Amino acid sequence: MPDETARVPAYKYLNPRPAEWPHADFIVGNPPFIGTARMRDALGDGYTEALRKIYPTVPESCDYVMYWWDKAADLTCAGQVQRFGFITTNSLRQTFNRRVLQHHLDQSDPPLSLVFAIPDHPWVDSEEGAAVRVSMTAAQAETVPGLLQVVNAEKEGDGDSFYLEFTGRTGQINADLTIGANVAGAAPLKANQELCSRGMQLIGAGFIVSPKEAEQLGLGRVIGLEKHIRLYRNGRDLTTTPRDVMAIDLFGLAIDEVRERYPEVYQWVFERVKPERNQNNRAGYRKNWWIHGEPRANFRPALVGLSRYIATVETSKHRFFVFLDETILPDNMLVNIALDDAYFLGVLSSRLHGTWALAAGGRLGIGNDPRYNKTRCFETFPFPDANEAQKERIRALAEQLDAHRKRQQALHPGLTMTDMYNVLEKLRAGEALTAKEKSIHEQGLVSILKQLHDDLDAAVFTAYGWPPSLSDEEILEKLVALNAERAAEEARGVVRWLRPEYQAGAAAVPVATQAALIEEEAPVETKAEEKKAWPATMAEQAQAVRQALLAAGGPVTVKQVAAGASKRPPLASRSYWKRWWYWGRLGSWVRGNMWDSRIIHIHLICRRF
Repeated sequence: MPDETARVPAYKYLNPRPAEWPHADFIVGNPPFIGTARMRDALGDGYTEALRKIYPTVPESCDYVMYWWDKAADLTCAGQVQRFGFITTNSLRQTFNRRVLQHHLDQSDPPLSLVFAIPDHPWVDSEEGAAVRVSMTAAQAETVPGLLQVVNAEKEGDGDSFYLEFTGRTGQINADLTIGANVAGAAPLKANQELCSRGMQLIGAGFIVSPKEAEQLGLGRVIGLEKHIRLYRNGRDLTTTPRDVMAIDLFGLAIDEVRERYPEVYQWVFERVKPERNQNNRAGYRKNWWIHGEPRANFRPALVGLSRYIATVETSKHRFFVFLDETILPDNMLVNIALDDAYFLGVLSSRLHGTWALAAGGRLGIGNDPRYNKTRCFETFPFPDANEAQKERIRALAEQLDAHRKRQQALHPGLTMTDMYNVLEKLRAGEALTAKEKSIHEQGLVSILKQLHDDLDAAVFTAYGWPPSLSDEEILEKLVALNAERAAEEARGVVRWLRPEYQAGAAAVPVATQAALIEEEAPVETKAEEKKAWPATMAEQAQAVRQALLAAGGPVTVKQVAAGASKRPPLASRSYWKRWWYWGRLGSWVRGNMWDSRIIHIHLICRRF
């Protein structure tokens, strides 16, 4: 139990200012490797808050080293420094850090260019002897090509030395330290938003209970408690052998409700969670001590009504996706997607998405394992425009894949996903299996697993209309281009919602209808003297839209209707008018060209919302 009498000095920095660096032609450094989560412990609350206050352009989620990187970039773009170079942890490529790089590469004037980079390099801390992975970057102002060196073979030598082999490539280096398809510059798509989130971050080990302890607390005896003590899964539960644990989840309940309805649970968390929370630096964690530190309140509504959802381990050697039952509470180290259609599981499990996720998410940690970032890996990914037959094929294969892995693990409790995918990787490489790997191959029926993945890859390539012979670089180039197309569509009002009934509700216009709304057509020719001012009253506005549609003799766009007015609608009513037009256009799909009072009726209904 934390020592409630423990005290540490707290400092408040008055009038903090950025440090003045001495004049130099070049800056080279190896700033401290302090991650954002450790800054307060390492530097103190006061210093951390002062630092973030005087560098508002550096996101708070960034590691300590990025303040050096940002300041050196500013000096270089201002012409005060010719070049700079830093050694950083390899998390430089992760979303939370590369925002700083992206800003200077895209928005600085003149823009910054990376002239040298090694994305991932072994490193041994000479003081602590800890093995970490680092990135190296050098930059200068103006747009120039750079040299990217990638470690393709490494072997430990004597002491702290390494024998490394590099491959080099010259070109424009992107913010994620790649050359070629600019995956780091891909735009988040509205179609994918509100569906993906990390799991719950408990901030309190006392929330975890065994099934026996849950029974003692009233599970199965107290009505309604099954909603608040649930099966719990973390990353290791998915990659290795699931633990038989549950978690207390009191989200949505006031503390008085917990005490009155579930007194045994109240006492449990009061004795095992509250003392730990009382020592936490965040006031919200201390105040709401009975609720998970990060309960994902914005994500929970997305799971309502689903019987299952898709999950993947945030940092894992192998990228695989599984269905979890809706009763399971996911841990913070799982990335969860509120989709229950196996079609989406199939696309996410394909080589195309795996290639995208690896490029977009990068690698993290001492183990250098790929990391799945929801913002960069999922929300930017353009799903294929598949027809129903293609979706059904992908859906069927994905159901088989999910069932096959779960069935074999149920038959062989010691069989892990990591084991199966390690053997699958060797099968694809044509390497001989050891005796242990042969046993895993038989238990997991890994040849069938391989066939399911191969068939799934082929089906997803077909859905995109691309040949399966594409290289990884060609896949990324095509996906980056498709992302740009989808982003342009969304800017014009077309959103290919993945789950329209949840994401957009009743106001979501079907994709087929939306696509028709933005077809590039020649503007309706209207003589200047024939243009009329936009009417002031609602009835006159509706009549003006109706007349414009009748005059066009067929489908027209919003801009074409607006072209008939000498003055655009007032800003306050423009979005309302546009929404009326969309609903009216939807009516034309339902009723053909029968533009009569029923269209006005749709408009009047729309006014109420």
